[in-house]
Amino acid sequence: MKLEGLEILVIGTPPPGWGGRYWIITRLTTECGITGYGEVYAAAVGPDAMRAVITDVFTRHMQGESPENVERMFRRAYSAGFTQRPDPTVMGAFSGLEIACWDILGKARERPVWALLGGMMNERIRAYTYLYPLPHHDKAAFWTSPGMNAESALAAVEQGFTAIKLDPAGPYTMRGGHQPGLRDIDLCDRMLGAVRAAIGNRADILLGTHGQFTPAGAIRLGAAMERHQPLWFEEPVPPDDIAAMAEVARAVRIPVATGERLSTKAEFGAVLRAGAASILQPALGRAGGIWEVKKIATMAEVFGAQMAPHLYAGPVEWAANIHLAASIPNLLMIECIGTGGDFHLPLIGHSLRVKDGFVTPPEAPGLGISFDEALARAHPYADRALHLEMRDAPCDYTHGNSFEGGAPRD
Repeated sequence: MKLEGLEILVIGTPPPGWGGRYWIITRLTTECGITGYGEVYAAAVGPDAMRAVITDVFTRHMQGESPENVERMFRRAYSAGFTQRPDPTVMGAFSGLEIACWDILGKARERPVWALLGGMMNERIRAYTYLYPLPHHDKAAFWTSPGMNAESALAAVEQGFTAIKLDPAGPYTMRGGHQPGLRDIDLCDRMLGAVRAAIGNRADILLGTHGQFTPAGAIRLGAAMERHQPLWFEEPVPPDDIAAMAEVARAVRIPVATGERLSTKAEFGAVLRAGAASILQPALGRAGGIWEVKKIATMAEVFGAQMAPHLYAGPVEWAANIHLAASIPNLLMIECIGTGGDFHLPLIGHSLRVKDGFVTPPEAPGLGISFDEALARAHPYADRALHLEMRDAPCDYTHGNSFEGGAPRD
């Protein structure tokens, strides 16, 4: 059984675009006719350039190889070009291809991927979701409305979620860390307060920030939010400054979480050694694939850290997250798009789902999904914008800030 063919599907997500503007799906075939699907999360370059990177990684390091030889193929891709260091674009390409290899291996052995990773550890996987506008909400006003967020949180808890995330501390800017404006701190306080009043102790609140603060700014915001008892403070400073993140972790009485922008055990190991985070959030389509993240989970276990795989992508990465989560002892929860996602679910034939706030790992072979290629091909991506983008403008200290949930308004 050898890897033979590659096809890359770049799928444009229909409005409202939850999960990003597009998803990059890899379709691998073996010479004996088995097909596997993977997903690339890294999107530092446009889709056309990423196609070229994925194709190069496949033809250079994987084509003609057995899909069993994941470790060997990883070392080739990781070391190529005399690098031997994390490169999020190359590792993103490899990750999507590697996930497809596991799908093939499971199908060849007629076993789910989790069974090949050490077997079942978690029969039910705790899920969390971002808060998204309800149908009757004003989508532009939602992101700065404590009342609407409280309504959305209560609706999620009524669906069974025991953890919800909101992200009221914007903006994300290419300018690096900044001090939060007093308006932003006040908005965060009112948002978390309204949500806590609505849901009581029925669910954890997850404070989403994404690297936008200086260490002093993050400590200032975190101290103000402590009274709401969030379960985590996500990526409070830029992800490349591990020492600064450790400074925040020592100063704030909220667990720090990080990982969606990190790649391979090298970067996650540095975070653990520095004591910079106690919750790791790898994106399996960027961090090196399923096997590499299994290693990261093992390292985290030694440091007393828990895993909460990240998802702001499509349903193939979601499936990979579920199989990884099923197999590890130090799982906290996994990210989901609502109860599965209005476009995610039909794309995999509703073969996975969130029920009562939990996901049950599939028993079907491979990733356990029924990928709808016709639906994927009916939604090609035809724009130039990246999957997610940072804004150019700095923090607005006069009028306040709003982050519109990672998707353009429909």
